[in-house]
Formats: sequence, C-alpha cells, structure tokens
Amino acid sequence: MRRREFLGVLGGAAAAWPLAARAQQMPVIGFLETVSANFGTAILAAFRQGLGDAGYVEGQNVAIEYRWAEGRYDRLPELAADLVRRRVNVIVTTSTPASLAAKAATTELPIVFGVGDDPVKLGLVASLNRPGGNATGVNFFLGELAAKRLGLLRELVPAAARIAVLVNPTDAVRTESNLKDVDAAARAIGLQVHIVNASTIAEIDAAFATLVRERLDAIFVVPDSFLNSRRVQLANLAARFAIPSSFGQREYCEVGGLMSYGTNLADARRQIGSYAGRILKGARAADLPVVQATKFELVVNLTTARMLGLTVPPMLLARADEVIE
Repeated sequence: MRRREFLGVLGGAAAAWPLAARAQQMPVIGFLETVSANFGTAILAAFRQGLGDAGYVEGQNVAIEYRWAEGRYDRLPELAADLVRRRVNVIVTTSTPASLAAKAATTELPIVFGVGDDPVKLGLVASLNRPGGNATGVNFFLGELAAKRLGLLRELVPAAARIAVLVNPTDAVRTESNLKDVDAAARAIGLQVHIVNASTIAEIDAAFATLVRERLDAIFVVPDSFLNSRRVQLANLAARFAIPSSFGQREYCEVGGLMSYGTNLADARRQIGSYAGRILKGARAADLPVVQATKFELVVNLTTARMLGLTVPPMLLARADEVIE
C-alpha cells in the first residue's frame, strides 16, 4: 500500500472513532412486547412520542433493542433474560405478561411498565405513590372497567341475557383477575356468562363456532395483547355471525367492532415513553409514582349497529366520545 493510501485509510478510521465512541456511550432501551413487530406500530408511535418529549430520539441519542414474543407468552422469560444479560439501561413493557416477565428477570435494572391491572396486586410495586423497587409505569385500568363495559353492553343490547366472555388462558394472571371482575359485574346486572378460551388463531375460530352453537347473545372480549393483535379476525367473525361485540380498546371499533370502552392507550403509551426518558436522565424508578390513566373513551360503530339491526339509544350516543359511521 502506498503512503498516501495508508494515510487515507488511517484518516478514515480516525474519523470513525468518535462515532464508535458515541455509539458505545448511547443509552439503550430494551423494549419487550407480547405481540409481533407487525402489530407494534401503534404502540411504538405513541411510545416514541413520549420519548421525544423527554428529549430522546431513536438512533440519535438513544438506541432501542426490540424483543417481540409474537403472541407466544412462554417466550417472554427468555426474552427478558436476554435484555438483562445485555445490560440495557431500562426495560420498557406495555403489557401485563411482559411486565411480569421483566420483573422476574431483574431486581436491579429499571423497568417502566404498562399494565391493565393493579400493579400493587401484581407485585410490581410496593405502592402507587412510592414504588420502592426497580419498576414503575402506567396503570391502564383495562381490567377494572369490566362492570362499566358490561353495563354499556346491556344498554346497547338490552335483550342480551347470555354472553360469551373471551379470554386468553396463557395470560393466566390477568385472566383470573378479570374473570372475577366480570363474573361479579355480570351477576349484578343479571347476565349469564359463558367462558370461552382462545390463545391461537384457530382457537378464535373455534370460539365463535361455540358462540353460534350455544346461541349466545353477545361477546365480551377481555383485554389481552394477543387478542388485540387479532382484532380484525375478531371483528370480522362477529360481523359474519351477527354477534354484538364489546371490547376494551378503540382499535376494535376502527375495524368493525360494535362498541369499545377503555383507556386512551395512545396517551398511556406516551407517558411510558416519557418515564423511560426521565430514567435515562437519572431519575430512579423507586421515586417515580405509578401514573394512573385518566383518559377513558366510549366508541360506538354505528355502521355495525345498523348491520346488526340494533338501535343505539340516544343517551348512549350522546355519551360516546366517537361514533363511527
């Protein structure tokens, strides 16, 4: 190699050294999720917005290591353990199963979670105001809204007496907690509940075959990351078999579901991103109080209601945050 070529190579390498040094110093977020990357677009958009509000932009001053369980909750412990081995600066989760897996994997690395149930009962924090450990985050209140959502379903479908409650049994902790709330709420308003399990695409098809066979009046889908990722399938099956449907997230109504009532998840996920940014700046998870969601929304798909031959009560329409036509 001639001297001029050697100096050129040396100069290029020297110019690259600062970039390599900056890459090594860039903080890393470990992002653990139950669904696949294809269904994580909406989650990431809101999360990145919150991260940006805190002054962090992926690829510029923060890196993100993604781990997607693709609906297989049994993979979560190993995925969480891998992030721990990589010594990321903070682990972020937006579902209860992923949050529990992260908490089980480490008591040292900070965790920012998003859960639909009481994080104290789940063992994620000591208290809401002072978490006290290595985890904090946002409570979506998806599970606690069962009574309200059942009441709205009865209001929209007053003739309903027997309803199917669809759950994902692989999310055992949340399923048990939610079923207790749903059962108590159903008994209070005189509804009979028929539990239907589904943790795969084929089992969702089988669940609707059960609904038709048992002549159930409506379906009430318990919030779950896997089921949410199959919202198009669920909405299409409900339409095909003319079954009124109730969900915990607005995304279902956007693809044809009848009604949803629940937390504004975009706002909650933005808060998760903001908390992750604060921890990267030096805040301790133990000192950051758990954020409790305050934005709730009722969405009614009027087109689906007409297709089902349902007349939406005027008072219900007046209370809806959005009516899809």
